[in-house]
Amino acid sequence: MRRTEAKERLRELIEQRQAGEVLPSERALSTELGVSRPTLRAAMEELARDGLLVREHGRGTFAAPRKISQDLLPATGGDQFAPPAEGLWTSRVVDFHTVPAGARLGKRLEVSPARALVAVTRVRVVEEAPMAIERLLVPHDLVPDITRADFESGSFYDLLRTRYEVVPATAVQITEPTVTDADESALLDVPQHSPALLFERTTRDTGGRVVEYTRSIYRGDRYRITSHLKFDHTSG
Repeated sequence: MRRTEAKERLRELIEQRQAGEVLPSERALSTELGVSRPTLRAAMEELARDGLLVREHGRGTFAAPRKISQDLLPATGGDQFAPPAEGLWTSRVVDFHTVPAGARLGKRLEVSPARALVAVTRVRVVEEAPMAIERLLVPHDLVPDITRADFESGSFYDLLRTRYEVVPATAVQITEPTVTDADESALLDVPQHSPALLFERTTRDTGGRVVEYTRSIYRGDRYRITSHLKFDHTSG
């Protein structure tokens, strides 16, 4: 059996198991699949790189925790920028304070350098595992009485609408690959320099004001994005 065939057979076995469930030993798998140990080991290494297996020295090989999927749809002018991601998400605030915007952030949020900003760092948790770190900046005068607890429950955009009558209308979001630094790795419970996705989003209200700038780091091993594409058959 070739490595590619062994890899597909292993993938089928993984799909039949729960996340975190231990796989049989290499010896048992080699016998079950009728493949040599070196070929099996090479296939397992590839599946580990693909994020489907977790190999721990001295403990064995496990089916990896499932990835959390986020669907991205074309902009429709609806109430949300994207459908909610899978799973039950909660937030844990690790930093909450007010700072002057300064020149760099003032330019990004289109406010004066002296303007006060609410700066929040929170860890987003799903299925009891840290999934992302979000760093939010919001002009303080838009949310004068906002508290730390407000960022730990419910939707921030719903809060803007219902309490402050600030209606998020448009957003520009940039996504790029990155790796985690020491602080990010500690918060996400991953090794330093783990693969991650960096999101930077600037949100405006119906009047065109910048109401939020967010920089988020999502775990590359647990988070994936699905894009829905529509082809125009009337054009060449």
